[in-house]
Amino acid sequence: MALALADAASTEVHPWDTAMRERSHLQNDIQEIEARSRAVLVYEPTLVPGLLQTAEYARRVFAMFEPAYAEPDIARVTASRVDRQAALFDPARRFGFLITEAALRWRPGPPCLVLAQLDRIASVSTLGNVTVGVIPQSALALTHVPHGFTVIEPGDPDDDTLIFVETAHANLTVSDAGQLALYRRQWSLLEQMAAHGPDLRDLLSHIAADISALPSEDGS
Repeated sequence: MALALADAASTEVHPWDTAMRERSHLQNDIQEIEARSRAVLVYEPTLVPGLLQTAEYARRVFAMFEPAYAEPDIARVTASRVDRQAALFDPARRFGFLITEAALRWRPGPPCLVLAQLDRIASVSTLGNVTVGVIPQSALALTHVPHGFTVIEPGDPDDDTLIFVETAHANLTVSDAGQLALYRRQWSLLEQMAAHGPDLRDLLSHIAADISALPSEDGS
């Protein structure tokens, strides 16, 4: 029982429906946490990470979210997500992104939406304080992480490093040192699987060519 209580104390569960009753969206809360960080590492297996999303991609993602946003709130939460992205241009802070090829091929809208999103990722990957890796579907698997996670490394050495894990029903906040070590090991293995630099650009171009060949929404 004591061990179970200790585990519960190191992992906080924040159900989305509870959080959404208290405020219209959570982007400002996340932005405050990111503002206190020195590094943010994001792994996403299913969609483009929020800090890399174009405005239209983000809007469509929020429109699919459950519990559902009120229609007027979708514009506000989309604008707040885009505002968060200004942090990418702060050279004093470091950002790392690992994304699966499948996530880049996921299509929340017409092909032109995905093409714009791929351009955005390619552009951000040229920033000196940002690293982007894409895990090709052809890569030899070194690990299996079925969900996305974010590592927040604090700017203040007295603060704890945090792990955020988004599930369908809740956001989990993990601060236990042992669990942090697990996620760091997983990050290292995922990074070894990913394409970077010229290989990344070649992969993005290949995906873009495939997306360009898809019919548009009007069937043309």
